[in-house]
Amino acid sequence: MRKIFAFLALLIPAVGWAAMPTGTWVLEKSTLTYTVTHPLHVVHGTSREAKGKCVCDADGCRFLVGAPVKSFVSSDSNRDLHMVEATRGATNPMVAVRGTVVGPKGKDGMALDFEIEFAGKTKAYKGVVFNYTQVDPKKAQFRGVIQATLKDFEIPPPSLLGMPVKDSMPIEVEMTWVKK
Repeated sequence: MRKIFAFLALLIPAVGWAAMPTGTWVLEKSTLTYTVTHPLHVVHGTSREAKGKCVCDADGCRFLVGAPVKSFVSSDSNRDLHMVEATRGATNPMVAVRGTVVGPKGKDGMALDFEIEFAGKTKAYKGVVFNYTQVDPKKAQFRGVIQATLKDFEIPPPSLLGMPVKDSMPIEVEMTWVKK
Protein backbone atom coordinates (compact mmCIF):
# COMPACT_ATOMS: atom_id res chain seq x y z
CA MET A 1 0.00 0.00 0.00
CA ARG A 2 1.67 3.20 -1.11
CA LYS A 3 -0.83 6.02 -1.00
CA ILE A 4 -3.75 7.15 1.24
CA PHE A 5 -6.36 9.77 1.78
CA ALA A 6 -8.62 10.46 4.13
CA PHE A 7 -7.87 10.17 5.76
CA LEU A 8 -7.65 8.65 6.08
CA ALA A 9 -7.12 8.11 9.28
CA LEU A 10 -6.07 5.03 10.14
CA LEU A 11 -4.79 4.18 13.31
CA ILE A 12 -4.55 1.79 16.15
CA PRO A 13 -6.60 0.23 18.84
CA ALA A 14 -5.98 1.75 22.18
CA VAL A 15 -6.74 -0.14 25.36
CA GLY A 16 -5.02 2.15 27.80
CA TRP A 17 -1.46 3.38 27.47
CA ALA A 18 -0.16 1.54 30.53
CA ALA A 19 -1.64 -1.73 29.31
CA MET A 20 -1.09 -1.38 25.56
CA PRO A 21 -1.08 -5.00 24.47
CA THR A 22 1.72 -6.40 22.40
CA GLY A 23 0.83 -8.26 19.26
CA THR A 24 -0.66 -7.68 15.86
CA TRP A 25 -3.95 -5.90 15.27
CA VAL A 26 -5.86 -5.74 11.99
CA LEU A 27 -8.50 -3.34 10.81
CA GLU A 28 -11.84 -5.13 10.90
CA LYS A 29 -14.06 -2.34 9.55
CA SER A 30 -13.84 1.36 8.91
CA THR A 31 -15.64 4.43 7.67
CA LEU A 32 -13.46 7.25 6.34
CA THR A 33 -15.31 10.40 5.25
CA TYR A 34 -13.81 13.53 3.73
CA THR A 35 -15.77 16.79 3.56
CA VAL A 36 -15.26 19.63 1.11
CA THR A 37 -17.30 22.81 1.18
CA HIS A 38 -18.36 24.81 -1.87
CA PRO A 39 -20.31 28.08 -1.62
CA LEU A 40 -23.35 26.25 -3.04
CA HIS A 41 -23.14 22.92 -1.19
CA VAL A 42 -21.19 20.59 1.09
CA VAL A 43 -19.84 17.29 -0.24
CA HIS A 44 -19.04 14.15 1.75
CA GLY A 45 -17.15 11.24 0.20
CA THR A 46 -16.96 7.98 2.13
CA SER A 47 -14.85 4.83 1.86
CA ARG A 48 -15.43 1.59 3.72
CA GLU A 49 -12.60 -0.23 1.94
CA ALA A 50 -9.59 0.63 4.12
CA LYS A 51 -7.25 -2.16 5.19
CA GLY A 52 -4.79 -1.84 8.03
CA LYS A 53 -2.32 -3.46 10.37
CA CYS A 54 -0.79 -2.35 13.66
CA VAL A 55 2.11 -4.01 15.46
CA CYS A 56 2.66 -3.31 19.16
CA ASP A 57 5.84 -4.48 20.89
CA ALA A 58 8.41 -3.23 23.41
CA ASP A 59 9.32 -0.41 20.99
CA GLY A 60 5.73 0.90 20.83
CA CYS A 61 2.95 0.64 18.27
CA ARG A 62 3.38 1.22 14.54
CA PHE A 63 0.53 1.17 12.06
CA LEU A 64 -0.24 1.27 8.34
CA VAL A 65 -3.68 1.92 6.86
CA GLY A 66 -4.55 2.21 3.18
CA ALA A 67 -7.59 2.78 1.00
CA PRO A 68 -8.08 3.06 -2.76
CA VAL A 69 -8.74 6.66 -3.84
CA LYS A 70 -11.58 5.48 -6.09
CA SER A 71 -13.33 3.85 -3.10
CA PHE A 72 -14.42 7.27 -1.76
CA VAL A 73 -17.94 7.84 -3.05
CA SER A 74 -20.39 10.70 -2.68
CA SER A 75 -23.94 10.96 -3.97
CA ASP A 76 -22.71 11.89 -7.48
CA SER A 77 -20.68 9.47 -9.62
CA ASN A 78 -19.57 12.30 -11.96
CA ARG A 79 -18.21 14.23 -8.96
CA ASP A 80 -16.43 11.08 -7.76
CA LEU A 81 -14.69 10.68 -11.12
CA HIS A 82 -13.64 14.33 -11.01
CA MET A 83 -12.30 13.80 -7.46
CA VAL A 84 -10.12 10.92 -8.69
CA GLU A 85 -8.85 13.17 -11.49
CA ALA A 86 -8.23 16.20 -9.22
CA THR A 87 -6.32 14.07 -6.70
CA ARG A 88 -4.15 12.38 -9.36
CA GLY A 89 -5.76 9.03 -8.52
CA ALA A 90 -4.76 7.41 -11.81
CA THR A 91 -1.05 7.73 -11.00
CA ASN A 92 -1.46 7.57 -7.20
CA PRO A 93 -4.34 5.11 -6.68
CA MET A 94 -3.91 4.58 -2.92
CA VAL A 95 -4.06 6.71 0.18
CA ALA A 96 -1.60 5.44 2.82
CA VAL A 97 -1.17 6.38 6.46
CA ARG A 98 1.90 5.30 8.43
CA GLY A 99 2.53 6.23 12.02
CA THR A 100 3.10 5.56 15.69
CA VAL A 101 1.34 5.99 19.01
CA VAL A 102 3.04 8.76 20.98
CA GLY A 103 1.04 8.67 24.20
CA PRO A 104 -2.25 8.93 26.05
CA LYS A 105 -4.36 12.06 25.85
CA GLY A 106 -7.00 12.53 28.50
CA LYS A 107 -9.28 9.79 29.78
CA ASP A 108 -10.29 8.24 26.45
CA GLY A 109 -7.77 9.57 23.98
CA MET A 110 -4.56 8.50 22.29
CA ALA A 111 -2.12 10.88 20.56
CA LEU A 112 -0.69 9.70 17.26
CA ASP A 113 2.03 10.91 14.91
CA PHE A 114 1.55 9.86 11.29
CA GLU A 115 2.14 10.70 7.67
CA ILE A 116 -0.50 10.62 4.98
CA GLU A 117 0.62 9.85 1.45
CA PHE A 118 -2.03 11.06 -0.98
CA ALA A 119 -2.11 12.50 -4.50
CA GLY A 120 1.63 11.92 -4.83
CA LYS A 121 2.47 14.07 -1.79
CA THR A 122 3.22 13.27 1.86
CA LYS A 123 2.12 15.35 4.85
CA ALA A 124 3.07 14.73 8.49
CA TYR A 125 0.56 15.25 11.30
CA LYS A 126 1.78 15.33 14.93
CA GLY A 127 -0.11 14.63 18.14
CA VAL A 128 -3.51 14.03 16.54
CA VAL A 129 -5.91 12.77 19.21
CA PHE A 130 -8.38 9.95 18.59
CA ASN A 131 -11.02 8.82 21.08
CA TYR A 132 -11.25 5.11 21.71
CA THR A 133 -13.47 2.52 23.30
CA GLN A 134 -12.23 -0.90 24.32
CA VAL A 135 -14.99 -3.32 23.38
CA ASP A 136 -13.12 -6.31 24.88
CA PRO A 137 -9.44 -7.34 25.25
CA LYS A 138 -9.27 -8.21 21.54
CA LYS A 139 -11.39 -5.47 20.01
CA ALA A 140 -11.11 -1.67 20.07
CA GLN A 141 -12.95 1.13 18.31
CA PHE A 142 -11.82 4.66 17.76
CA ARG A 143 -12.99 7.91 16.22
CA GLY A 144 -11.30 11.13 15.28
CA VAL A 145 -10.95 13.91 12.76
CA ILE A 146 -7.86 14.74 10.75
CA GLN A 147 -7.80 18.45 9.92
CA ALA A 148 -6.36 18.06 6.40
CA THR A 149 -6.37 20.67 3.66
CA LEU A 150 -6.10 20.55 -0.12
CA LYS A 151 -2.86 22.57 0.17
CA ASP A 152 -1.37 19.78 2.33
CA PHE A 153 -1.30 17.64 -0.83
CA GLU A 154 -0.89 20.41 -3.43
CA ILE A 155 -4.36 19.80 -4.86
CA PRO A 156 -5.78 22.81 -6.73
CA PRO A 157 -9.29 23.50 -5.34
CA PRO A 158 -11.90 22.19 -7.80
CA SER A 159 -14.50 24.77 -8.78
CA LEU A 160 -18.12 24.86 -9.85
CA LEU A 161 -19.56 27.88 -11.66
CA GLY A 162 -16.22 29.62 -11.25
CA MET A 163 -16.29 29.26 -7.45
CA PRO A 164 -13.63 27.01 -5.85
CA VAL A 165 -14.18 24.75 -2.87
CA LYS A 166 -12.67 25.83 0.45
CA ASP A 167 -9.17 24.59 1.25
CA SER A 168 -10.35 22.75 4.38
CA MET A 169 -10.82 18.98 3.91
CA PRO A 170 -11.46 17.36 7.32
CA ILE A 171 -11.44 13.57 7.35
CA GLU A 172 -13.67 11.78 9.86
CA VAL A 173 -12.29 8.40 10.91
CA GLU A 174 -14.22 5.53 12.53
CA MET A 175 -12.43 2.21 12.87
CA THR A 176 -12.73 -1.13 14.60
CA TRP A 177 -9.52 -3.10 15.18
CA VAL A 178 -9.20 -6.74 16.30
CA LYS A 179 -6.20 -8.48 17.82
CA LYS A 180 -4.91 -11.48 15.89
